[in-house]
Amino acid sequence: MPERPSLPLRLRGEDGRPLRVAHLTTVDMSLHLLLSTELTVDVEHGLTTYGLSAPGPYRQRIEHLGVHHRPLPSLTRAWQPAADLAAARELLSVLREIRPDVLHTHNPKTGVLGRVLGRLARVPVVVNTCHGLWAQAHDPLAKRLLVRGAEAFAARFSHAELYQNAEDHRTLARWGVPARRARVVGNGVDLDRFPAPGPARDALRTAVRDRLGVRDDELLVGGVGRRVAEKGIREYAEAARALAGKARFVWIGPDDPDKPDALRAAEAGLEFLGSRDDMPAVYAALDVFVLPSYREGFSRSGMEAAASGLPMVLSDIRGCREIGTHDQHLLLAPAADAAALTGALDRLLTEPALRNRLGTAARRRALEQFDQRTVARISLETYAAVARRRGLPWTTD
Repeated sequence: MPERPSLPLRLRGEDGRPLRVAHLTTVDMSLHLLLSTELTVDVEHGLTTYGLSAPGPYRQRIEHLGVHHRPLPSLTRAWQPAADLAAARELLSVLREIRPDVLHTHNPKTGVLGRVLGRLARVPVVVNTCHGLWAQAHDPLAKRLLVRGAEAFAARFSHAELYQNAEDHRTLARWGVPARRARVVGNGVDLDRFPAPGPARDALRTAVRDRLGVRDDELLVGGVGRRVAEKGIREYAEAARALAGKARFVWIGPDDPDKPDALRAAEAGLEFLGSRDDMPAVYAALDVFVLPSYREGFSRSGMEAAASGLPMVLSDIRGCREIGTHDQHLLLAPAADAAALTGALDRLLTEPALRNRLGTAARRRALEQFDQRTVARISLETYAAVARRRGLPWTTD
């Protein structure tokens, strides 16, 4: 594995006190699944670290990292004016209670609310990470204008904007987000969780496949994500029907009943395995990974599959193209095109040499490009740079 870059020295506030940083997301699942490594790095470097989100089942795991979780009971993922007003009051109350030195916002809704309210609460440093604009080029013009307008407005309240992909950075630059406050940081995962090919990985693979009843000579294809239509699950199910007999097709991930495009198990027509706590083992059990999503900021499951050395078919969209180059690290297929997805999957199922070549290249790229500790380092550097620019009395030791 490539040597990891050194992290900056510990940041300290006035009189040497530990700085307080709060990460704001909509739900606690995002704190756990998307930000656990970044939260861990903050704790390791002496920051008093808070996670702010709606309450949920991941709170104990978040606090196990050494993070103080503060629930926002009224916060929802969908825009709901009455609930949003109550959530805003709760957020302001929490910010005034914990008085963070840094508020780092994530997710579309909390990114907008948090940047505005963070400045109103006089948080010294407000930073936002854009995990993916929630409108694509194929969305209606009205939605694209609303999303980009809301992001450009909220960006006026932050001190720094971090982007996971360059396309979003270019888009919002055209909407007036100053280049001096913006940076593309990419994305990453905890690479240590995904073992290299060898006995340890083989043992994980065997254990999961035995529990699922998958034969040694049977190919297992899987996708990972919330069970919603925008993940391309209907197109995946159509491809699975067309390729019946060549592999077994599964989907791993939680329900998302609050979303208008939530899918019922019977509607999708796939084998659903639900949420899993043993994802490195699940990836090891797969032979092919698929993500036919309509929208991604920077696909986390794609990075995890790459780190696991899996051959992949991903949608040819922003947020998936960053995972690798077509026919070099993976295969890309147009989103919402079941026939194209079927053709790409058929290539991988019938060409073992192609599976081996793409899987090897994907893992090599993941080790070089997708270390989440690098992203965490950039966040810490950003906090320090804003503090210097604003003349805050922070120190390092």
